[in-house]
Amino acid sequence: MPVKNTKKSPDTNTETKILAAARIVFHKKGFAATRTRDIAKEADMNLALLNYYFKSKKKLFELIMLETLKSFFQTMGMVFNDESTTLEIKIELVAEKYIDLITAEPEIPLFILSEIRSHGAAILEKLPVMNMILQSKFIKQYEEAVRNGKITVPNPLHFLMNMLGLVVFPFIGNPLIKKVGKLSDKQFEKLMQERKLLIPMWMKAMLKAK
Repeated sequence: MPVKNTKKSPDTNTETKILAAARIVFHKKGFAATRTRDIAKEADMNLALLNYYFKSKKKLFELIMLETLKSFFQTMGMVFNDESTTLEIKIELVAEKYIDLITAEPEIPLFILSEIRSHGAAILEKLPVMNMILQSKFIKQYEEAVRNGKITVPNPLHFLMNMLGLVVFPFIGNPLIKKVGKLSDKQFEKLMQERKLLIPMWMKAMLKAK
């Protein structure tokens, strides 16, 4: 009679629970300030069980960082590589989708920026970010618009920096903006929703400016 394999396989539900808790804690605190016991507490489990599934805080962090970056840039990739939309529509969609994404998860921009400065070089190498952007349909449309004289800013990196700055900075500067503008959370959110229409207008005007 064959001997049964009694070795238990990892419980994917427990792993998923740990990853969800790690995502919440890392996004709020970053790598340096997070302890594995913080993640265990968020996951409502003992530290020994967490260590059984993920023995290294660094490894767990890298999984969350990669997941966060992929999600963040995937939005841009889908918009940029859509063959059916014009350059103008792509600008509108980037503003709309990123404002929605960051409104739902406001910790993401500061998490990405601070952690990339500390740990990001090796992680970014694992993402085909540059190829995805530089070979996208958007870049081809942008270059064509430059050749046809419709855009006076030849380097598309200026567009990317300006666009992400206009979308992301208000969320990073949230406390300051709310203080200066005497805004409640609901008023700040309304302000961000208004930017879905305003940012494409500003971007299109900047791209044609001489």
